Amino acid sequence: MTDRIATTPRRVAIVTGGSRGIGRASAERLAADGFAVVINYAGNRTEADAAVAAVAAAGGEAIAHRADVADEDAVAALFDAAEEAFGGIDVVVHAAGVMELAPLVDLDLDGLDRLYRTNVRGIFVVDQQAARRVRDGGAVINFSSSVLALALPGYSAYAATKGAVEAMTLILARELRGRDITVNAVAPGPTATALFLDGKDEETIAKLAGQAPLERLGTPQDIAEVVAFLAGPARWVNGQVVRANGGIV
Repeated sequence: MTDRIATTPRRVAIVTGGSRGIGRASAERLAADGFAVVINYAGNRTEADAAVAAVAAAGGEAIAHRADVADEDAVAALFDAAEEAFGGIDVVVHAAGVMELAPLVDLDLDGLDRLYRTNVRGIFVVDQQAARRVRDGGAVINFSSSVLALALPGYSAYAATKGAVEAMTLILARELRGRDITVNAVAPGPTATALFLDGKDEETIAKLAGQAPLERLGTPQDIAEVVAFLAGPARWVNGQVVRANGGIV
């Protein structure tokens, strides 16, 4: 009689906004930890394919799937694609987001609506599918921002959307009682991504980089380490906001 060796099924992660910046770094980090990764992107297929190729070059497995995170049908199809490709979903990292900066008195309402659609409706839609389809023992990781606590001028609308992220994160953690699924948010400080750097002059960037006691901007890889911790060994961290900002607040 041949002995059967039990094998642990490969864990599967969906990373929204996974084609660039913090999302891409998180996708690559999770793949290095043995996850099969579904890289969601909004429109740039070239960047998504490059992210998939980077994972494959490092010995991992990934696919790309386009979806508008605020479109419930598109997000359901994203989760379908993950299940069809890899058999299930264990971790959802919701890194997709947009930023528009202006004093409250100047921000046009179309800009506010764009922020709300991606950053608030988007997290609701993605987390709703995650709550329905992440396997027991999994993790949901959302993205807030340390700017919510810093209360910087010009960030009123963006920070308001991240306040919604934190509220939904903490409540969903409690709503998933009994399923051994953790729900947390990561709140990066100033991080060297296109989303952060675009539209800022060198003086502004240097000033923001100097705020942290570590005296530098964060990197996407710094934030990806926190994501990997919450996706894997951090089973007793639940319903929390982890402020990964080098000590600014």
